[in-house]
Amino acid sequence: MKKQDVLGLFDVTGKVAIITGATGGFGQMAAEMLTSMGAKVMLTGRKVAKLESIVKAVTAEGGQAAFVAGDPCKIEDVQKVVAETVKQFGGIDILITAAGTNAHAPITTQDQAEWENVIDCNVKGTYLYCREAGKVMIEQNRGGSVVLLGSTRGVVGISEFTAYCASKGAIHMYARCLATEWGKYNIRVNAIAPSVFRTELTKGLYENPAIYKMVCGRVPIGRLGEPDDFVGILLYLCSKASEWATGATFYVDGGFTAD
Repeated sequence: MKKQDVLGLFDVTGKVAIITGATGGFGQMAAEMLTSMGAKVMLTGRKVAKLESIVKAVTAEGGQAAFVAGDPCKIEDVQKVVAETVKQFGGIDILITAAGTNAHAPITTQDQAEWENVIDCNVKGTYLYCREAGKVMIEQNRGGSVVLLGSTRGVVGISEFTAYCASKGAIHMYARCLATEWGKYNIRVNAIAPSVFRTELTKGLYENPAIYKMVCGRVPIGRLGEPDDFVGILLYLCSKASEWATGATFYVDGGFTAD
């Protein structure tokens, strides 16, 4: 195989992607990577000013991007994002669900509304986007790739994180179920499961020296992940290079689940 043929496997030029949770560390990385590689990207999230800033930055670098603000748990918002993506860019080839939240407490004392909010944002939001974007991807009959953001906590339990761990376990199972359901349409569905990586959501971990040392001590590579650590695996899953990979959860965790 020639070098250009290998590189061609990773070509996403002209592909259309929706990225949920685009204002978070993983979502922003995905937007910057895909637009730099020639994809057209629709960003969505709740923080309008941050969405505007990301779109401005990537378009200044020559990328193609737009945004529609919305709540991933509201069907009308999800349908609006999907419809606007099709209207502006002509279809959907890639769906990346990076929207999510966390809250922890003992299950016996955690407020039910707080527990349900984690489940809704992480599980229901992913379900709604898969359902609505999936309709388009099946109808247009050109295959595609869905990448769900899971977590090592979907397979390794942790005290006082019942909502988060359960929600991420559900995401991993989504990937397996939808892979079997959509394989006949050549739509691949996989999950990326990071350990702790540097985002606003984990700020309390890496800003506290004692907690940071403890967390890193559990990771064989000895550090937190950075958003850039997911560039390679995400490009692989979004491109033709992963044409026969579906239903899998890829642990990008510095060796955490191997220890």
